[in-house]
Amino acid sequence: MTNHPKNNQLFSAHLVQRYKRFLADIVLPTGETITVHCPNTGSMKNCIAPMAPCWYSVSESAARKYPQTLEVVTTPSGDLAGINTARSNGLVELGIRSGVIAELQGYETIRREVLYGNEKSRIDFLLERVNEKCFVEVKNVTLMEASGQGLFPDAVSERGTKHLRELMQMVSDGHRAVLLYCVQHTGINWVEPADAIDPLYGKTLREAIAVGVEVIAYKAEIKPELNVIFLQKKLEIKT
Repeated sequence: MTNHPKNNQLFSAHLVQRYKRFLADIVLPTGETITVHCPNTGSMKNCIAPMAPCWYSVSESAARKYPQTLEVVTTPSGDLAGINTARSNGLVELGIRSGVIAELQGYETIRREVLYGNEKSRIDFLLERVNEKCFVEVKNVTLMEASGQGLFPDAVSERGTKHLRELMQMVSDGHRAVLLYCVQHTGINWVEPADAIDPLYGKTLREAIAVGVEVIAYKAEIKPELNVIFLQKKLEIKT
């Protein structure tokens, strides 16, 4: 099982640095240093280990300035982290369709990026069956502090707090609402709010749980040498 299209084979390199938020320099096995796209809006705290092994994909789009995309890094703890947040929804959809995410089974339709709410945001997934709508928001988790401890967010996230409030509104409107943490870090064994980084997010998360928003987490198997990334294991949520 893989979340990478066949034209997105993963290639190995070594990470030099990440900078300007969306760029990174890597060293190829040939010794050449190139700049690649780094698709992550967070801080990537505790993910960067200079000159550690990393993996990237290559786009066939002629319009891209940087055709290579950083996908997986080796963290200072020696674990692997999938830092391409654009992959999260694909991992979750595969997890739903394959039956891995047990909590989201039995729906007749699965739609992505659907407009909803008073602010016309886009929900990552809208699952529907007779007389029920389930709104699913996905967040990628790559921050590990203590051994096994997964934290979200890795930087102050007004957007994350906004999404929680929108999920709370869906519950108030009589729908099912789920926050799903997609854990792309091989060392993480549970997930909790990063109160020290964003106390408002942590407060809002607990409020959301109290009114009925469901919070679940699933961890990815990451084997970049085999082009394999897929969700396989449910993790505990600690609040």
